[in-house]
Amino acid sequence: KILTKDLFEKKYGRFEARIKLPWGQGMWPAFWMLGANSDEVIWPACGEIDIMENRGDEPTVISGTVHGPGYSAGESIGKPYDLVNDRFDTGFHIFGIEWGENYINFYVDDVLYNQITPDDVPGEWVFNDEFYLILNVAVGGSFVGSPDENTVLPQTMYVDYIRVFE
Repeated sequence: KILTKDLFEKKYGRFEARIKLPWGQGMWPAFWMLGANSDEVIWPACGEIDIMENRGDEPTVISGTVHGPGYSAGESIGKPYDLVNDRFDTGFHIFGIEWGENYINFYVDDVLYNQITPDDVPGEWVFNDEFYLILNVAVGGSFVGSPDENTVLPQTMYVDYIRVFE
């Protein structure tokens, strides 16, 4: 797990990373952001932007989502992206967002596949403050289930770069 909390926090811009994902049942790689006020404001009120998360048993599908008050966990707002004729674990791909005051655009390999605006969320839009970055590979959990006898361990998420543009 890598996080930039108290080291690098930013509001708005383009955030992207070039990543090769792990694969297998129970693997949960993610590139995401949390509100910099997460110590004072309990999740989901601090806001969460999932730039990319993947269920390891679905190597062609990632999702980009937002979580906030009234739209978190299973009620989050987002959309999957299905990679055609390729897999996210066999090569590097660029996962990114362009984030402004009233929108978050989600990209895979510079292809825009979703836009979320304040009109799309049923609660408060909590994405106008600074956020910090997180990259991690969780093992198990309600989103992906537990590893099984076919899951190869250990796993690695390869990160070529992380870039932030104003």
